[in-house]
Amino acid sequence: MRLRTGARLTARTVALAYLTVLVILPVAVILWRSFGEGIGGFLASVTTPAAISAFNLSLLIVAIVVPLNVVFGVTVALALVRGRFPGRGALQAVVDLPFAVSPIVVGVALILLWGVGGWFGGVEALGVKVIFGLPGMVLATIFVTMPFVVREVEPVLHEIGQEQEQAAATLGASSWQAFWRVTLPAIRWGLTYGVVLTVARSLGEFGAVIMVSSGFPGVSETLTLLVHGRYLDDHNTFGAYCAATLLMAMAVVALVLMTLLDQKRSTR
Repeated sequence: MRLRTGARLTARTVALAYLTVLVILPVAVILWRSFGEGIGGFLASVTTPAAISAFNLSLLIVAIVVPLNVVFGVTVALALVRGRFPGRGALQAVVDLPFAVSPIVVGVALILLWGVGGWFGGVEALGVKVIFGLPGMVLATIFVTMPFVVREVEPVLHEIGQEQEQAAATLGASSWQAFWRVTLPAIRWGLTYGVVLTVARSLGEFGAVIMVSSGFPGVSETLTLLVHGRYLDDHNTFGAYCAATLLMAMAVVALVLMTLLDQKRSTR
């Protein structure tokens, strides 16, 4: 018993030390540097026109990406669970591709596709600027967040089966009515969890976005790019820490939502 107790104590100590070095200390340093000039200095830094514009742009990207990922994610999850078609395994692999491919590679691929001289670069002649504009940033974010809704909804669909949908069909419900009144309520917690993950990743995405963004303040600079620009380009370390704290606060909100949703799912 003493050996087991000692082993558990050692494991807890190692885990706590690991978390302290990799998580707690960096977060504490960021907070200390952010509020080194007081709350007034912090508020002044995060309410500049560039910071407000970056914040609004980040939220705009989230507002565009989340509905598109919900529609795509639920459709693909239904196809993978309910359907039997050639290429199903390939589709499974494509869904997981963003987990394996570096976001930098995603940005480069988008430039090759939508940039001047790319396969679809001709759209700029129609007045649609994809690369170095909002559309390119949205495409990059959609790609890196694509798997979250699919992978959260898919196991729920496996769990609920098709019995309730078939029963609704025998009672005269159309496919859309069965989905809206039977399937959607059953997958709502998995779908909500996937949405929260999508929001968190969208807010924190950097690698793919920086490749397709001009980085101009007030034009195509998100919060992550604002931190990068203030720290490396402007040498404004205090402003960078303040912007990072704002991002961290948004991440904490997403983490709290995920925890609450996870508890809600586990009690149902």
